[in-house]
Amino acid sequence: MICLGIESTAHTFGVGIATDENGGKILANEKSTYTTEHGGMKPRDVAEHHASMARDVLLAALEKAQLSIKDVDLVAFSAGPGMGPCLKIGEIVAKYLCLKYDKPVVPVNHCQAHIEIGLLVTQARDPVTLYVSGGNTQIIAKLNNRYRILGETLDIAIGNALDKFARAAGLGFPGGPVIEKLARRGRFVSLPYVVKGMDFSFSGIVTELERRLKQGYKLEDLCYSFQEHAFAMLTEAVERALAHAGKEEVLLTGGVAANKRLQEMLRTMCEDRNARFYVVPREYAGDNGAMIAWTGIIMARKHATKNIENVRSIQRWRIDEVEI
Repeated sequence: MICLGIESTAHTFGVGIATDENGGKILANEKSTYTTEHGGMKPRDVAEHHASMARDVLLAALEKAQLSIKDVDLVAFSAGPGMGPCLKIGEIVAKYLCLKYDKPVVPVNHCQAHIEIGLLVTQARDPVTLYVSGGNTQIIAKLNNRYRILGETLDIAIGNALDKFARAAGLGFPGGPVIEKLARRGRFVSLPYVVKGMDFSFSGIVTELERRLKQGYKLEDLCYSFQEHAFAMLTEAVERALAHAGKEEVLLTGGVAANKRLQEMLRTMCEDRNARFYVVPREYAGDNGAMIAWTGIIMARKHATKNIENVRSIQRWRIDEVEI
């Protein structure tokens, strides 16, 4: 089976192509990402970017895979969670392809896709997953054909928190990579640390960072301390989840998974617990179409349909609502 996957939940419009041959293989993974030098994302502007780039990204993916659309057996799209206007662009493109070329369509949960691509490319078997991105921060494990959320942010996601502070500091969007670079030259400053059982909170630390920025604290020190506090919070909660779930593996996935300091903290914790640590490669860490294509193959047997009237995006679609 060959599946074409469309990703459009946030700043990235991506098209990936995957096959289930030989246990699963990614044939193409093309994308275009909306960025700004100042400020953050306005959903309408991002949706316009996606609409304008959709055709080019689609053709680039087919060319990379050396396929035509007629060779594709199935079309999958990220149906949520995400920003409504952006989700709608992916849904429209997917339905257009299905109607024009008589292909079945399958809606894919964006969070699940981040996990499934991680399992494919790392060969992790049954991990506790830390999923960290701009819109989601969750600790997840599989039980009885569902992904269960063991812990999550109580307010904003870690990627959102990084971007929010970056906007306040005039660092542009996305802010995470710039903060990671500045943090290498920083020194420790005490900040709020909020872990409640298996859950965590980032809004207070961002508020304090913005206050100290106005007071004249060095930006490098604030970036360093932000990472040290926030990533330690996540690592603590993941360690507790490992013990609670009785797992022996940790998988780090999502856009913030590319951060080397977060990887280092989790790797050290896993070594101390004799657990195996896996991190999704940078190519698949951020939002991408390949993860949608691969998850479309996984979900096709039960959820693929040509009856597109019943297929729609769901802006607040939680991963624990999906039957695998």
